[in-house]
Parts: sequence; structure tokens; C-alpha cells
Amino acid sequence: MKPEEKARQHIDQLLIKAGWVIQDVNEINLGAGLGVAVREYPTKTGFVDYGLFVDRKAIGVIEAKSAGTTLSGVAEQSEGYIRNFPDNVLHFMLPLPFAYESTGVETFFRDERDPVSRSRRVFGFHKPETLLEWVKEDETLRGRLHKLPSLITDGLRDCQIEAVNNLDISFKEARPRALIYSAQLN
Repeated sequence: MKPEEKARQHIDQLLIKAGWVIQDVNEINLGAGLGVAVREYPTKTGFVDYGLFVDRKAIGVIEAKSAGTTLSGVAEQSEGYIRNFPDNVLHFMLPLPFAYESTGVETFFRDERDPVSRSRRVFGFHKPETLLEWVKEDETLRGRLHKLPSLITDGLRDCQIEAVNNLDISFKEARPRALIYSAQLN
């Protein structure tokens, strides 16, 4: 078995656990479940490893690679697929909003609608219900973080104001590993 085939076996299992129905491109039945992952789906630029459909509409893609592949370099390939999905296929929007890159061991996810779209590591594939909920929202979480309300500073010390404002900046810049330490005063 080739390494990429092995990765696809792992990916299939992860998709099934997340509630996806998996089908081959020559056996498409988009009504088989809320979420259907179609293997080797044709796009304008080639075949994507999985085309993702929710409620019978295209919503994203998965580009599979063998274990050990550096996935950060694969984002350009999956981006090509979401930007070149066939126009005549029912879809939520074009480009498609969601892209995954996965080895079956490691998985990256990108929401193309984010203000600054970039792939980030996730633990597994999202459920079809989750993607459907997200695609119906007017704005992504990262979009909403760009519009945080001004901090109400009444009763706060200068160091607290600075810490919260810097945390807001970190969120707006998609730097989720920000940390605030607050000393307890007795």
C-alpha cells in the first residue's frame, strides 16, 4: 500500500467519526447524509482528494498527503482547488469557504472567509453540522474579533487596561497564544 493510500485510510476513519459519508466519485449520492465526502472530485485544475458537500452543496475540500509531509506547503494546492471548483456544481459560495490539508495524523484547516485566511492545526475534521452552521453566519469568529467593542476602563488599573488592549490586538492579528498574567492583590 502506498503511503498516500495509507493516509487516506486514516482520513476516511476520521471523517466517519465526524459524521461524514464517504463516496467514490463514480458513485455520488449527495443525499446519502447531511455531509458527504467524495473521493477524487474533479475541479478545473485537477482532482482534489476529497470534495466536501453539506446539504447537497459543495462547501470545502481535503487535500491528502502521506504521513511526514510538511502540510504548510500544501495550502497553496488546496487553495487552488477551492478557487477552481466547477461553477455548475451547487455550492454555498465560490471560492469554497473551507479547506483542509491532512496526513491522517496531522490536519490543518482554513476558513477562506477569515479577514486574513491561513491554515491552522486542528485535532480532526469538523462535523457537517458545524460547517453548515458556520457558512450561514454573516461573519467568522476572526472577523468578529476585528470588531471588538472598546474596553470600559472604569475601575481598571493602567496595567490591566494595557493587558486587555494588547490581548485584543493579539486576537485581531490572529495570534491566539496570547497570555495575560494577573497577580492577586490581598
